Amino acid sequence: MSDLDALTWSQAEQRAAQGDATSMRELGEKLAAQHAEAARQVREYERQLAHVVRVLALTPGRDSLGHLLRLLDETRPSTGRRPVLPFVASLLAEHHPVADLAATVFERRALDHLEELRDCLFHELVLRGVDADAFEALRAWTIVRPGWHALAWLPVRRRGIEAVADFPRRSVNGSSFGVPSQLPVEGHRVDPPTPRTSERSALRDMATRDVHESIVAAVRAGEWGNHGAWVFLLDEAIEPERVPALLPTLPMPCVDGLGPEDRFGVAIRPPDEIWRLLFATASMGGMFDSGVHGGYGRLWAWRSIAGLSGAPAGASAEEVERRALQCTWFHFEADTEWFHGDIDSDYGIAALSPDRRRIAVLAATDTD
Repeated sequence: MSDLDALTWSQAEQRAAQGDATSMRELGEKLAAQHAEAARQVREYERQLAHVVRVLALTPGRDSLGHLLRLLDETRPSTGRRPVLPFVASLLAEHHPVADLAATVFERRALDHLEELRDCLFHELVLRGVDADAFEALRAWTIVRPGWHALAWLPVRRRGIEAVADFPRRSVNGSSFGVPSQLPVEGHRVDPPTPRTSERSALRDMATRDVHESIVAAVRAGEWGNHGAWVFLLDEAIEPERVPALLPTLPMPCVDGLGPEDRFGVAIRPPDEIWRLLFATASMGGMFDSGVHGGYGRLWAWRSIAGLSGAPAGASAEEVERRALQCTWFHFEADTEWFHGDIDSDYGIAALSPDRRRIAVLAATDTD
């Protein structure tokens, strides 16, 4: 016990009873200073530990993999605000041969604590086009993986809607990534002609709390600066050609203040491009965040697709995909105060349901 500890526990009440408030204040100041220094040291240890974990994860070979797994299992390190195991899984999938990962990471040990790492890594590999059936250890994992885990909802094979996924590129000293949020320059642009009407639609947002939470799942996971979600139910079916002109009139904060001649760009996009955008949003995160990486990015992208497409609660990934393929998808941008117009930092998504009587909208901006 230090002298300061002894003073705190044995003399604090005595000095307070004697009316020595000055000593108590000075003691508090010393404790506050030591607490601040200890917190600084903890942050420095976390930073150094994160670097060691990163170097081990990026070092090729089964020997380095074995030491990394032992470190993670025995110490269960905390290296920052985000959980470390999804990050490590992403690094491993990017930098190691699948055969090495199958022979080391997926060699299950009864008493280790690495199920989270395996689950995240499995989905990182699936999204990179790995066929689990080609590796015995991966095939076995689909049978023994924890059924209670959130990622257990995901399909064990890559679905068609997931055909294109963007991943960051990492090295020991840094990383690079970008969210593909810009509208296509050519192709399926359907910008409404100007001047547009300034009359606002009488439709009202009908999104329930659960549907709202589902729609914004990917953006919230990526911790973007601001987001919104709305669902509008139409009195009669609407043709997809009418949606671009309707969108800027809807009662949504993201289009408030949009003038008849202000820029409002919109394009019809295939559902796999919408999934790609949502996956990048969640997995790589916003400008000041690293995201939730591939495994959870995959989950939250599917969750947003489910909410936007109007899939029923509890639907499987196959059911969500079937519903999404029947929807008409729109990607839009607008020159409003809500959107800021920064590259890769703003976008809107709208989904017209198969019966053409429901429009669901997600808007996201990485500036606040």
